[in-house]
Amino acid sequence: MSLYRPLTLAAAVAVLGGCASIPQPLQGNYASVSTAGAQQGGAGGTPVRWGGEIIKTEPGPQQTCFFVLSHPLDSQARPRLGNAGDSEGRFVACRDGFYDPEVFTRGRELTVTGTLHGTVTRKVGQYDYAYPRIEANVVYLWPKRQPRTTYPPGYYDPFWGPGFGPYWGGPWGYPYYGGPRVIVVRPPNPAPAPPPKK
Repeated sequence: MSLYRPLTLAAAVAVLGGCASIPQPLQGNYASVSTAGAQQGGAGGTPVRWGGEIIKTEPGPQQTCFFVLSHPLDSQARPRLGNAGDSEGRFVACRDGFYDPEVFTRGRELTVTGTLHGTVTRKVGQYDYAYPRIEANVVYLWPKRQPRTTYPPGYYDPFWGPGFGPYWGGPWGYPYYGGPRVIVVRPPNPAPAPPPKK
């Protein structure tokens, strides 16, 4: 058996693995139409894959509509959340059936696929906003992100150092590896104020 056959197979698996990072229901080819471009009209029937944060969910008699603050999508087709200034506008996506507003709540991340069908005008404050409308065939609610654990400045972990973490065997005379050891130096306590003069 040739040595190249296992290598070719491994390369193919790696390529397919990279493509599989997008959830299967969201995979496909979609037009790169922005929400701002869709507001101008002329893109009716175009297949799109958009996402963002839910503003509100409105169930109707036949279908549920999701009003979404649009954000660009990452390599997994998940909205890249950041500052509100990173938003690409708003859109509304409607799909047949009932979707519970207590599940599809404000702030949850959503990615939808479907076709553009004109705009829907709704008030945003006193402003008449034209929401590009998607007739959705997939509504993908992302799981909530887990908060990252951060430590305050100057935090010292007693289990990260010689004998633990990357410093295996440090106190026993073996060479350790890893970055420098973190030592926290606290400022001295201020001297007590002198007693008041009589």
